[in-house]
This record gives sequence, structure tokens and C-alpha cells, in this order.
Amino acid sequence: MQAATSIYIREDLKTQLNTLKRHPKESYNDVIERLLTLAVDEEPLSEETLTGLEESLEDVRKGNLIPEKEIMKKYGVK
Repeated sequence: MQAATSIYIREDLKTQLNTLKRHPKESYNDVIERLLTLAVDEEPLSEETLTGLEESLEDVRKGNLIPEKEIMKKYGVK
């Protein structure tokens, strides 16, 4: 059998956990486990993705940005 522990959570977080229950008798443990499963992406980023992110960050550092207003004007978005 697995060990159990008590944790302190704020009342507002408990309320949020309650709203995430799939049914009234679902345990907080199940809700938290589901949230953790959604939050953790076990598949690493590809080299292509990492390279793209590094290139994008370098563009930001160099100031190679186009203001949102210019993009909207170019594409006729209001």
C-alpha cells in the first residue's frame, strides 16, 4: 500500500479542485494526478524545434520585430 500524506492548500485552490472533479466522489488525489498528467509532456522537443526557438530568441534580442499594428495593416485586419 502506498503511503499517504497531508498537505496544506489554500481554500481558493480547494474550491478550484472541487470544480475540476469529474464526479462529486472523485478524490483530490485523482484530480491532482490528472492535472499532473496533463502538465507534464514527456516527449522532448526535437532538434528542429529547439533550433527554431533559439533563432526566434536571437531575433527578439536583435530587435527584429514587426509591430502588431503593421501586421494588422498589411493583412487588412481591424
